[in-house]
Amino acid sequence: MSKDKVYIFDTTLRDGEQVPGCKLNTEEKLDLALKLEGLGVDIIEAGFPISSPGDFESVSQIAKHIKKATVCGLSRAVQKDIETAAQALKHAARPRIHTGIGTSDYHIKSKFNSTREEILQRAVQCVKWARNFTGDVEFYAEDAGRTDNDYLAAVIEAVIKAGATVVNIPDTTGYCLPYQYGEKIAYLVNNVPNIDKAVISCHCHNDLGLATANSITGVIAGARQIECTINGLGERAGNTSLEEVVMIIRQHKHLGFHTDIKTEQLNPISRLVSDTMRMPVQPNKAIVGSNAFSHSSGIHQDGFLKNALTYEIINPEEVGADSSKIVLTARSGRSALAYRFQKLGFRFDRNDIDELYINFLAVADKKKEVEDADLADMAQQYRKKTVTA
Repeated sequence: MSKDKVYIFDTTLRDGEQVPGCKLNTEEKLDLALKLEGLGVDIIEAGFPISSPGDFESVSQIAKHIKKATVCGLSRAVQKDIETAAQALKHAARPRIHTGIGTSDYHIKSKFNSTREEILQRAVQCVKWARNFTGDVEFYAEDAGRTDNDYLAAVIEAVIKAGATVVNIPDTTGYCLPYQYGEKIAYLVNNVPNIDKAVISCHCHNDLGLATANSITGVIAGARQIECTINGLGERAGNTSLEEVVMIIRQHKHLGFHTDIKTEQLNPISRLVSDTMRMPVQPNKAIVGSNAFSHSSGIHQDGFLKNALTYEIINPEEVGADSSKIVLTARSGRSALAYRFQKLGFRFDRNDIDELYINFLAVADKKKEVEDADLADMAQQYRKKTVTA
């Protein structure tokens, strides 16, 4: 199977910044944008220029400094929005205007008090406006996840004809099951005559915890761009996690896809984003959580110490993480205890470990985690006892 590239569209600076408390200033945005470019991100959605003077300035500064990645500005299907985005992007080496409108009946009737016919016309018009400023125009069909497939196909066909080079199929509310989202992408591939003239993009939210699964299913069905954020930041429950989709693609080579992401930078940039946006990463977060490569169960520890592949499918160094950790708790076994003693420079035989293990459990039952200092104290007491005996 030939390896198809999946383009990584990072929206940490736009959708990720919409998280309460994660507001960034221009200097912070620019610093993160440069790090994202170094990571190998293909498209950086720098912001929503019409939303505030500060965001306009941030997009403008990023556009001036980013040379390899495409810099994207968001807009609504409003002429002033699009003109403002174009102005902010005027110094970009590779500018993209991201414009669109809601296409589900929920949006058409409740949000716009409109009709399908009028929304279709507005969709075409916004793409034509954007094409006046750049040859790279992405159209988003907001709430595509709950949009009737026949109507969605008609909109996508029309906007591609109007000049859209990328068509974004968002599961805006995180509603779709993976098979439903995959079927939606496949429907567009098979029912939009000019679909070969544009790249299909996945933009999935995580309201039901399915954003990553939906994005990967979308790629398998024919999409070639994933919109995502570092640490899965984003509105409500967040967006698709960049580190997750990248490592799934890397691990499942049989799928035939690849990205240009430098995976050894994933953990460092995760920590930088967490610190800059003042948003802690949950310890059990896949790939970048502090416990992602930690083992505390005796059964897991024994298997891991015999062969790391028994319980780790990713080498921590591959994603820029610290080495794997053997964490000692009351659930840990003798193998892990012996290993940790050895790491501290203590050499004990099997009989020693059997005796030490009794003392270890007494300490472990009182503490959440047994630390190196506890082990050193345990070892010294045991040696004194054996010497006097």
